[in-house]
Amino acid sequence: MDYQAKYITEDIKLSSYDDKFFKSDIMFDQHMLIWFISGETKIVQADATYFFKKGDIFLIPRNQLATIINYPTNGEPHKTVVMHLSTNRLRDFYANLNVTAKAPDSFKIYSFNNHPLLESCMASLIPYFEMKELPENIATLKITEAISILRTIDKAIDNILANFEEPGKIDLADYMEKNFMFNLPLEKFGYLTGRSLTTFKRDFRKVFNTTPQRWLTQKRLDLAHYQFVEKKKKPIDVCYEVGFENLSHFSYAFKKRFGYTPSDLTGKNPPANS
Repeated sequence: MDYQAKYITEDIKLSSYDDKFFKSDIMFDQHMLIWFISGETKIVQADATYFFKKGDIFLIPRNQLATIINYPTNGEPHKTVVMHLSTNRLRDFYANLNVTAKAPDSFKIYSFNNHPLLESCMASLIPYFEMKELPENIATLKITEAISILRTIDKAIDNILANFEEPGKIDLADYMEKNFMFNLPLEKFGYLTGRSLTTFKRDFRKVFNTTPQRWLTQKRLDLAHYQFVEKKKKPIDVCYEVGFENLSHFSYAFKKRFGYTPSDLTGKNPPANS
């Protein structure tokens, strides 16, 4: 993968790569405001799938699981400006404001398609990526500007940006059934369900009577089988959407569980026991 990243600060970067595609499963520790310069992105969450392209601007709330699949398009690299809205910066911003955040019903991805104020704010960052010496406090000023614009566009955005609570202990079975397709370290699953790694493993065995690794693999393969049979999807798409990182490993694991490969199942002559 031919990847390049330029930083104004650790919170603002220009990201670019030219490979066929790039996939990752991510838990966002901070809110991320993203402006698309070129390329396309597919974001798969537990209950929604999003597609973004050139000109789109969107906000991904923190502590959310997602599969990100990025594609260069039309001979142009996948290129974005990414601004991290960290908890520390947001605390400073809201310190002197009389704002009481209400817990949102859902942590969806917020889309601000081609909004002129946000686009102007994000586009104004481009020249700074070429400068060796930056004006003092430029990152703070630009992030403050972005937050102010977001609050002008969406009055309810305070419920996301001014909410500083950490994940509490929640129902393990319900959470894992909704999020098993995300290939994250067990420590992250523990954090998001309000548990230490040790407690997560202990509670998991109590609930599912097996190890997390075995259960996750089985659930992902079962979902893949469903996607092939009911949704008629291609192996390359299903592989990454259900939490595998490598197509050959996915095919091997699939055949070990079902007795035939994804290609057998999606071919013209699927096996009789499919």
